[in-house]
Amino acid sequence: MKKYFYNFKNYDVIIVGAGIIGLSTCYTLLKKYNGLKIAIIEKEKDISLHQTGNNSGVIHSGIYYKPGSLKAKNCRKGYQMLINFCNENEIKYEICGKIIVATDESELESLNKIYERGTQNGLDNLKILSNNEIKSIEPFATGVRGIFVPQTGIIDFKEVSRKISELINDIGGEIILNEKVIDIKRIQAGKEISVFTNKNSYKTKFLITCAGLYSDKIAKITNPELTIKIIPFRGEYYLIKKENHHFVRNLIYPVPDTRFPFLGVHFTRTLKGDREAGPNAVFSFKREGYNKFDFDLKDMFDSIFWSGFYNMSKKYWKIGFMEFYRSFSKNAFVKSLKKLIPAIEINNLIPGPAGVRAQAVDSEGNLIDDFLFVENENILHVCNAPSPAATSCLAIAETISEKVLL
Repeated sequence: MKKYFYNFKNYDVIIVGAGIIGLSTCYTLLKKYNGLKIAIIEKEKDISLHQTGNNSGVIHSGIYYKPGSLKAKNCRKGYQMLINFCNENEIKYEICGKIIVATDESELESLNKIYERGTQNGLDNLKILSNNEIKSIEPFATGVRGIFVPQTGIIDFKEVSRKISELINDIGGEIILNEKVIDIKRIQAGKEISVFTNKNSYKTKFLITCAGLYSDKIAKITNPELTIKIIPFRGEYYLIKKENHHFVRNLIYPVPDTRFPFLGVHFTRTLKGDREAGPNAVFSFKREGYNKFDFDLKDMFDSIFWSGFYNMSKKYWKIGFMEFYRSFSKNAFVKSLKKLIPAIEINNLIPGPAGVRAQAVDSEGNLIDDFLFVENENILHVCNAPSPAATSCLAIAETISEKVLL
């Protein structure tokens, strides 16, 4: 039984979730509304411990996304806002560029479509590469053709989050840690909202939820008719051993499979100098299941006994099986990597980190490929914010702030 506390604390705006989207939204609102009383409620002991803290640290250019989509608009705008923010606050980043490589002739049509999308999305100085030109940029990579994307960069998004949280505290915002939202109630439409946690109760004029892996569960409290569900996919990485770092100078990506909203296994240089290889995209039996054998019976049943999961499985079972196979077979994983870098060998790799992607799926089994907001008067739920959400964080925050009417 839920235990409610009725000694309410009052705020103008409450945000659920202290990932980079929640933090950016709080920061943007505090700058927009002088004297706004705003709080972020986070169930963890610190900020940005999940998707923000476990991504690959890539500043995305916006080349992949459908022109006119929320992803395309927010990535291009957010890219420049992020760069400006980092410059103003002395946050280290590096614009190193990346290559997208077609490894055989069958991928050329998709590669050309990516190039066209990039130009439609306003990316300048994209360059089509021959095999020799690919090797001039990444000597160990091979392919029939490629694209050089000069805008792509690397960063530590945890550092960005830390700086935003410092600024929030400096300008009067509040970040409340170690409190889990258990209920949301509204007595009348458009009126104050009551937010109940496991420790306290709050009232607010406007509620924004950015709950990541639990965004559907939080949204369903006020929108019981919600037809999407978050299905967690774990992305596992290998690290290239230090003595083999010469295999990868910067970032090397394959041509993505257009049936699946993931970019495929790729190579990434991180800001601290590591070389990562991955990720795969494996269904996780726990919403926050960062390890291969993490398991939660309730989370698993919540996914697999839902009609949308069944419909998704019918569409993608072959891909899903291959992802599981690669998860448990290092040889299979290396075989995928060899398409981009034939010289890579199994003994060049050691186990690396993992992240869990909160992927929204609809009841027909379709993987939602764009940012998704669910609005209900003075409540806004961010229900799908996959990559490039971190790159786009300040633009997404601005979009959300325009919907907040106080």
